[in-house]
Amino acid sequence: MLRFVGRRALFTLLSLFSLVTIVFMLIKIIPGDEAKVAAGDAATPEMVEATRVRLGLDQPVPVQFLAYIWRLLHGDLGTSTTTFQPISTNLSAVLPFTLELIALAMMTTVIVAIPVGMLMAANRGGPVDLFGRVLTVVMAGMPVFWVGFMLQLALSSTHTLPISGSLSVQYSVQQVTGFVTLDALLTGNDSAFRDALTHLVLPVLVLATPQIAVIIRTMRTSLLGELDEDYILMAQSKGASRSRILIRHGFRNAAVPTVTMIGLQVGYMIGGAVIVESVFARPGVGAYLTSSVVQKDTFAVLGAVLFIGAVVLITSFLVDMFQIVIDPRVRRGQLEVTA
Repeated sequence: MLRFVGRRALFTLLSLFSLVTIVFMLIKIIPGDEAKVAAGDAATPEMVEATRVRLGLDQPVPVQFLAYIWRLLHGDLGTSTTTFQPISTNLSAVLPFTLELIALAMMTTVIVAIPVGMLMAANRGGPVDLFGRVLTVVMAGMPVFWVGFMLQLALSSTHTLPISGSLSVQYSVQQVTGFVTLDALLTGNDSAFRDALTHLVLPVLVLATPQIAVIIRTMRTSLLGELDEDYILMAQSKGASRSRILIRHGFRNAAVPTVTMIGLQVGYMIGGAVIVESVFARPGVGAYLTSSVVQKDTFAVLGAVLFIGAVVLITSFLVDMFQIVIDPRVRRGQLEVTA
């Protein structure tokens, strides 16, 4: 077990290092002068050169990379060349917006996908199952940005729901935790709370749409596999009701791969949030990353990408550990491979 955990942790670290290396080199290839951006549009050539030396951009690229890795190992993500603030400070300011969006999207996914997947499995081959299978294929195949644009286009003239931003201009929320909805509740600002929720409806639906399709298909497939097992036939022969067989017997075992897939979708949602926040003009890690790329803010891009990559890889690692703990079959198979 320890050998497997050690190998998996080493793989995660190597993946993070590879991610940082690739992104660092890509940033250097993008046209533009980082020193000129940091010095400002009105800077003289002398000021630009002084900024280049101060930021270490006059050094060869390999030296810059090694210096960045050294600072990273000491917990320093660097300083933004546009805001002149530590990257960790900038990320901590926008992170609550992204986490709020992802948390609500995941809740929506679980609430919708699991019952629908179970309903489709219970009606295998019927009209409900056929319609659901077609719908999930369509949902999974629609690009997130396209769904967002279509919803904005459809609702822009009706004013039913806000199509951009995180809070209307007439509302303000005293910051306590950084989460707008939670801060509005904590400060007793009910109107701002309702307004913040309405601003989240469309982004949450767009971010959750492809994830709902994936979880529905996973739940349906896993449950159908369990319904064909001998212990289900035994329960039927004992007179157990259909609902009892589905929920108490089939669902308990089918939940393992479904929960695993839900854990993996958290990582994918981080990537999807980059697009959703840009489409709906919401602050967050995604919007921060987009603006950093446009401004060629190397350390800001690296910090944001490293955060997203770390969340995806750590989530994958935790999902693997969860599988080993709760499923003896997976544990036995992994240990046999490691041995």
